[in-house]
This record gives sequence, C-alpha cells and structure tokens, in this order.
Amino acid sequence: MAHHHLRLPEATAPPLTGHLPFADAPGVPDPIEVTSRFLTRGGRPWFPVSGEFHYTRYPAAGWEEELLKMKAAGVTVVASYVIWIHHEETEGRVRFDGDRDLRRFAELCARHGLDFIPRIGPWVHAEVRNGGLPDWVLARDCTPRTDDPAYLAAVRPWYAAIAEQLDGLDRAHGGPIIAIQIENELYDQPGHLLTLKRMAQEAGLNAPLWTSTAWGGVQLPPDELLPLYGGYPETFWTEADGGWPDTCRKHFFFTHQRDDEGIGADAFADRFPWATCELGGGMAASYHRRPRVDAADIAALGLTKIGCGSVWQGYYMFHGGTNPVGELTTLQESHATGYPNDLPVLTYDFQAPLGEYGQYRASYDELRLQHLLLADFGHLIAPMESVLPAERPRGQDDRETLRWAVRGDGSSGFLFVNNHQPHEPLPDHPGTSFSVEFADREVSFPSEPVTVPSGASFCWPLRLDVGGVRVEWATAQPVCRVLDGGRTVLVLAAVDGIAVEVALGGVASVAAPSGEVAHVDGRVLVTGLRAGTDCLVEVESAGGERVGLLVLDAATARTAYRGVVWGAERLVLADGGVVFDRGEMRVHSAVERPSFAVLRDGVFMRFELGEQRRVVADAAIRLVRAAGAAPEPVTGVLGRVSVPEDKWFETVAAEYVVSLPDVVPPGTLLRIHWAGDVGRAYVGDTLVADQFYSGRVWDIGLDRVPVGELRVRVLPGADGDGGVYVAEGSRGVAVVERVELVTIRRWGVG
Repeated sequence: MAHHHLRLPEATAPPLTGHLPFADAPGVPDPIEVTSRFLTRGGRPWFPVSGEFHYTRYPAAGWEEELLKMKAAGVTVVASYVIWIHHEETEGRVRFDGDRDLRRFAELCARHGLDFIPRIGPWVHAEVRNGGLPDWVLARDCTPRTDDPAYLAAVRPWYAAIAEQLDGLDRAHGGPIIAIQIENELYDQPGHLLTLKRMAQEAGLNAPLWTSTAWGGVQLPPDELLPLYGGYPETFWTEADGGWPDTCRKHFFFTHQRDDEGIGADAFADRFPWATCELGGGMAASYHRRPRVDAADIAALGLTKIGCGSVWQGYYMFHGGTNPVGELTTLQESHATGYPNDLPVLTYDFQAPLGEYGQYRASYDELRLQHLLLADFGHLIAPMESVLPAERPRGQDDRETLRWAVRGDGSSGFLFVNNHQPHEPLPDHPGTSFSVEFADREVSFPSEPVTVPSGASFCWPLRLDVGGVRVEWATAQPVCRVLDGGRTVLVLAAVDGIAVEVALGGVASVAAPSGEVAHVDGRVLVTGLRAGTDCLVEVESAGGERVGLLVLDAATARTAYRGVVWGAERLVLADGGVVFDRGEMRVHSAVERPSFAVLRDGVFMRFELGEQRRVVADAAIRLVRAAGAAPEPVTGVLGRVSVPEDKWFETVAAEYVVSLPDVVPPGTLLRIHWAGDVGRAYVGDTLVADQFYSGRVWDIGLDRVPVGELRVRVLPGADGDGGVYVAEGSRGVAVVERVELVTIRRWGVG
C-alpha cells in the first residue's frame, strides 16, 4: 500500500497588488490587473487560455471557422506572430491584403468574444526565414536586434504599419487586444526590449499587458514586461542523436521551477504570476530531427503545468498552417539562411490540435477537457497555491515515485496526478490512497486504495461547492457545470482503470442510478458507479437545492462540448468537432452519418444528421518512376544534415501520379500512406505541399489544390540513420503504399 499525505499551509501572504505599471484602459467594464500570483479581470481571478494561430499561414476564407473551433476547445485568447517578412518582403511594399489582413483577423476574434495578442517582433523566430526579418533589413549596414539606430530606423515604420492596422482595436475602444509581445527569445538585452516597447507605444499600440518570453535566464527591463514561460514534450532543434532531452522530461514532474533551460528564469517569481505562452501543443519536424508528439503527451504536460502553479495556459501551436509562397525566396527557416534547422518549404503543421488544414486531432479533445475545467473553476484555481508533497521524485530519472501535487486554499482544492511521460513509460501505482490536510480537517480518499494506471493524468476535486452541495472528493475529473432541468449539473470524467467514487457533504438526499449510497463519518459516500451517459446522481442539498452529478466514461467525456444551442447553454456530445456560432451549432465530421446528443432534463437526446452526397470516386495512384539511390548526406549549420537539394527530386525521387475525381467535396483531404525521407507534391511545376517523413500519414487539403492530377515525389533517405532521427518507421525507402480521400463534412443545427 502507498498512502500519500500532504498538508496545505494554514494561511499564505496575500499577493502583491499595484506594484506593476500595467494598466487597463480607463472605464472598461472588466479591467485587467496583475498581482504577484495571478491575474484578475473585472476584480475576479482570471485564468486565460491562449492558443497560437498564424493568420498568414492559413487561408483568410477559413479564419472564422477555425477561430470558432479554437473557441469551442476552450481557448479564450488567440495569439499570433505578426511576421514581418510575410508582410514586407520587398522594402516599402507593405501588404495587409488577403491572407495577410491582420485587421480582419483581429476583428474576427472580437466578433466571437476572443481576446487577441499580436506578437509583433520584429524578430519572432516561428521557424520562418531570418526569424521573420526581411532580407532587405539584413542587407542594411546595421546590427539587428539591438539599439543600432540603423536597425531601429527600419523597425519604426514597421511598428507604425502594425499600429495603423490595429487602430481602434485596443481596449479603450472595446477591442480585443489584451496584450502585446515584444521581440522573442532575446536573452541579454533588456535595454533593447524597453526601446522596442517605447517605440510600439509611440506608434500608437496600446494594451493592458506587455509581455516577453522569459526562458533561458532572460534579462528583462524591471517590471516593464510580463514574463511568459513555455515547455515542450519534444524538440526538433536538438541533436539527432541526443535522445529525449532532459529539458523536456522535466515538464512531466510537478515542480515550482518555471524556467525551461531548453527553450530555457525564475528571477521574477516574487513579482509576477506563473504565466505561459508556449506550452507545446505539438512539435514541428526539422530535417535532422523528426519527433512524434502524441495526445497523451500534450495532455499530461498541460495538466502538470496547472498543478505546478500556472495561471495562464498558453499553447504553441494550437493551430498548424502552411508557409506562404514568397515572391523572392522560400520563407522557411533553413541552413541556407544560416539557421541551425532545415524546415520543410511549406508545411508548418506542428502536429497541433488543429492541423495544417484544420484537421481535428486527439490532442484537441484532451485539451478541451482541461479547458472546460478552467472555464468553470479557473477563478478558484488561479489564487490557489501549488503545494508539493514531502515525498517526491528524487530526480528526473526517478520513475517509481508517484508524481502529484495539490492546488489549494484554506477550504478547498484540486489534486493533480501525472503518471505519463513520452518514451519512458511510468509504472502502475497499485494500492494508492491520499490524505490532504486543510486548516480545519483532513480529507482522506478513496474509500479503498486504487491503482493509478501507467499513462494516466488527471485532476480530482477536493471540497468543491456545487450549488450548495460540497463534493468532499471524487475519483473523477471535473469537466464543467451546466444548468439542466432547473438544477446545476456537475459533469465529471472517469479515469480509465479507476473506480468512480464520490463523497458528499451538506446533502439531504442522494439517489444514484447505480452503485451504493452509504453514510460514512458524517458524509454521504457513493461507490460502484458505472460511468456513462446515464450515470446521473441526483442530490438535494440541506438547503433544498437540486444538484446533479453526471459521471461520463473517459472516452465519452472527450466528445463533450458546452455551448449555446436551441436558445440555451447546453452540454453536447458529438461524433466529430463542434462549433457554436451565434445561435447555430455546426458539426464537423468524417463519419458518413454522424450523430450528436444534447442533455435535456437529465437525459441525452440523440440526433442523427442526414447523409450528404458521397464522393463518387476515390483517388487513383500509379508509379511513373522508381526511386534511385539516395543522395549522399550533406552537412550544414552545426554539422547537422541538410535537406537534399531540389535537383534530387527531379532525378532520384520516386514519382507517382495521383488522379483525383472531377468533383471533390469541400473539406476533402488526400491522405497519403507513405514511407521515405522527404515527400513533395506538385500541380504542374508548382510545389503545393511537402512533408518530412516521421512515421505519420501525410494529409493534403484539396480545397487548396486544383482538381485533376497531383505529382507526388518521394525521396529515399541514406542507409542507416544518416544523421537523421525519425520517431518511427523507415526513411530508407521511397514508396506510397496507398492514398484515400477523407472528407470532413459540415452540418448545421439551428
């Protein structure tokens, strides 16, 4: 048996307030303020969830629906780099048209109640050519990223152009801009960061928060920029033979160390809250290193950060994209530009929760589960201190000690457990139980020890008030609250492999559809619950309030959405993605006849959506040229293997012709099952998609490709690893095994 004990401090010093020069616009109804431990909005603790989406890497026609997908996932803030080279590739020709329309993107955020953070650089990195600096800036006689007057002379009109685009979209005018990030990953020039902030303000940019990335032991101008942290489950920028980096492994432990040495300072902990902007929503693939990131990795990292004390969950990337086609050069980071990583010419999918073409991934469902929790209980969690147990892992190689923490105050809290990490599975923990000491009493749970399964990560409530009923503890994760049938319903998600139990206080009666109800130590204990859509525990509080506890099984909980449908906010379960748009609900699904269910009066009413016209023909593929011998590896920056030159795709790559139907429904993906080193797809001589092989299927969105024929070229890799790390599969061949068409249809529900 392994009993785990933790004592919460009886009292903590109040956070510092009014000590930072951040100020919201006068007279706004929900002023944003920053304390030393958390943020507030309208005087209430506020727990933002931000997601990165680069508007210049996605067609403008699809922005609105993709933003709605992010909102349905619980993202409340959209962040986007404003990538200089995408807008001013040629000096003096500043473009904000089409897919570059920054103002329209910000206005769409505002239309749908999403806050917006422009990350204005001028250097942004973002795996883009020159870190986003146009070639003409680098051609000047100046030292970029310093206070060199010649460099600032180039930056000043760029900031003015951004300010003109965002004019009237600040908080003073009811706009969505809550923060502006200056530069990126600049570690040792606080004076330059302050210069850039002042230049942006002089240009007319305004926001209650000014931010900076804070990893790598960064030096910031005192109290001028809110430090934001990050952490990734994997990396593409480390060495091919370096294994899983320790800087990634650390993010799967509960700790109070904010900084990541790998991307990289806890120097600000006494004055600033723990806020993040780059929790890995996925990971890109470079030529020399191609990691795979799974949904469980992203979920465990995100949940662990909340347990550690994060008060702002910020993801990079939340939505993947495609590099625009440059007029003068390609626009990806590459050895050719002196950068240490070769990236694909076009794809910036990032294995993100929403992919390059808007595809839903399993990580989207995992994160939505956490964000629903934060939407309802983030104002409680944000002020809570993170407390670690006395017995915790002895180091990053300790895989045996259970990893857990509690966010709590004097009266309630949340228990966080993470038993997952990539690459090195953690063992089951049989015979596990917990006790947490609050100021007035100790809470011990479950009623019988449980096994914490390998791979599990979860959050359990402690002494949580729900409509006058106190949930003393539950072995299921809070999802959200909904009003249904005149009562508050707390939705809970079971953890696979752990029996669901709930202990309640302040109740007059309890009726459970399954299991047993017993009175133990002055509390009502409900055990033996069978999680599912019919597992609704009916509770009446001592004060006469009606409360429901709906316990969904783990898989069903990951289909749950909350939004307005049929005139009220409701809980929806759906086969596929759901967006809510001013009274209409839309379902996105590849299922031929998807269904959705809505909770009404304690019962899920299920509806099947009508069948739409099927694709009458599939894609056909034929080999027109077999692959030749792989080109000899060539090394570039830092001695890393460089992507093969273009000429090899003309002479060595296997070539296939993919014939497409004359009519392809909107939302159709060409899914390529393949193996090799590098794949490129062409219409005529125009490159339309590319991919570095990492063991995953290759999707191409046909909405962006003329219907007809595609030529797919697959280059073989060198024998052995050839200085390239591939997560799984072989790159030493060049083969397309099969192709299929996958259509993501959209159904509207009024």
